[in-house]
Parts: sequence; structure tokens; C-alpha cells
Amino acid sequence: MLMRTDPFRELDRVAQQLMGPGTWSRPSAMPMDAYREGDEYVVAFDLPGVTADAIDIDVERNMLTVKAERRPVAKADDVHMELSERPLGVFSRQIVLADTLDTEHIQADYDAGVLTLRIPIAERAKPRKITIGVGSGRKQISG
Repeated sequence: MLMRTDPFRELDRVAQQLMGPGTWSRPSAMPMDAYREGDEYVVAFDLPGVTADAIDIDVERNMLTVKAERRPVAKADDVHMELSERPLGVFSRQIVLADTLDTEHIQADYDAGVLTLRIPIAERAKPRKITIGVGSGRKQISG
């Protein structure tokens, strides 16, 4: 059997054990991707093993806050844990949103451990054409 090792995985595991699980007052960070897709800004958060009711999304002015809690799975009395690498506790991420985003119409979907937020670009921020008026409405000022 070939076993692949990653020296940094062990370092991450030790650091996680020393710092302990995230708490509501000191949450752990959660990985995310952010990109623009057409007229929407998309933000995707990795939250495997978190139930949808354990996720909290808030927007205050232009500060978006996502908090989630991964709780331990109930185990029978005769279960002895051999290896536990999946972090438990509270995870949080805050993002400052630009004024050009429409925070009133954010859509949130949670599927396969990924929380996806779709934030539309505000109408005032979209490029638009300005028409030039042509006509005899000009007046000359004499003096």
C-alpha cells in the first residue's frame, strides 16, 4: 500500500488542536470563492457537514457576514474514535460589499456542502447609453 504524506497537513492538524474549535466569539475562517458572472456577483463558501439551519447570513449596510456551526455527530457509546481531522465549531467570514451591489436582492442556495450567494449588480452601476438631444431648443443669449 502506497501512502502519500503531506507535511503541512500534520502542521495544520496540530495548529487546529492547539487553537481548539472555533467559538461564536472567536470563529474559524471558512474558504470561499468570489467572482462576477454576468450581472451578478457570486460568492461560494465551503461548508461541508453543516446543516442549512446552522448557517446564519446577515447584511448590515455593506457588510456581509456568514456564520456557520459544524456540530459533532452523535455517536453510540461503543464507538471509539480512531482519527478525527474534520474541524468542528463555528466558522465565519465577513466581506465588505461595494456600493454597486444590490444587497436587497441577495439569493442564497445551499447544496452539497456549498453555500452560494448571488448578489445582483445595482441598476445604477450598470453601463448605460446617454442619448443626445438634438433640436431647435437652443436659445442665444445676447447682451
